[in-house]
Amino acid sequence: MKIITGTAHPQLAQDIAKTLGMPLCETKVATFPDGESFVQIEESIRGEDVYIIQPTCPPTNHNLMELLVMVDAVRRASADRITAVLPFYGYARQDRKDKPRVPITSKLVANLLTAAGVNRVLTMDLHAAQIQGFFEIPVDHLHSAPLLIKHLQDNYVDDLSNLVVVSPDIGGVKNAKICANYLGTDLAIVAKQRISATEVDAHAVIGNVKGKDVLLIDDMTESGGTLCAAAEILKEHGAARIFAGVSHGVLNDKARARLKDSCIERLLTSDSVPMAHGEMVDTVSIAPLLAKAIMNIHNNDSVSHLFEMDI
Repeated sequence: MKIITGTAHPQLAQDIAKTLGMPLCETKVATFPDGESFVQIEESIRGEDVYIIQPTCPPTNHNLMELLVMVDAVRRASADRITAVLPFYGYARQDRKDKPRVPITSKLVANLLTAAGVNRVLTMDLHAAQIQGFFEIPVDHLHSAPLLIKHLQDNYVDDLSNLVVVSPDIGGVKNAKICANYLGTDLAIVAKQRISATEVDAHAVIGNVKGKDVLLIDDMTESGGTLCAAAEILKEHGAARIFAGVSHGVLNDKARARLKDSCIERLLTSDSVPMAHGEMVDTVSIAPLLAKAIMNIHNNDSVSHLFEMDI
């Protein structure tokens, strides 16, 4: 087995390799002055089971192209099997035609990965679970929510009887409902209207949050607009402590400033992307979970018990 990393998130790859007790494969990954990606595998991988760790987070196009180049290099070096480990799947929100004459880019990405030579995909918390069906190869879809929830219980909220799981918009109700069932808590929903790509108006709460500790659940946040708007109206409806749990903290400077000024006590997120950090952010490592999944795949063991949020 060989573990290879691109430049998207080398720290996560190092943590995974350390958990597995093995070094990263010697690889040269560079960018030419004109922006082209170059990859050279600097040790033999003939007949090996290769895992390429590369979240396609911002800069999305560069990281995606770098991944495709790595896959091609590995395939031409006669690897036996290639698994693309995508802790964050870029373009996942472009999963359907919601307007005339627009692409379904998440399907295009699936086609590109398969055409490049990927035999299997290991990913986490897809924006829409049906993206798995865009592939003609096996896809293992993990969830970070149990790790985030455990961190919340260990550090902030040990009494779940006063906790309510909240979806910050209608689109996230299914994921929030799964988490509420997992915890055995009530569910509430915030109704919102998007004003622009970075501005959101939250105007109603469905469910009782008065005097309750709240856990806002979402798959990702970039600008923090949805979470902060939802937290504000939840506070107006009497919520006590407000926490947010997001799978992918693709945070920019505006998001960090918003979180600092919001009534969200802590944002809990995974380290699926390197920008998941900040003054108000708790980052929970997914390296042990990914390492366990990689080892099970390599040994042809079941990974179904790692999908424990699929209830």
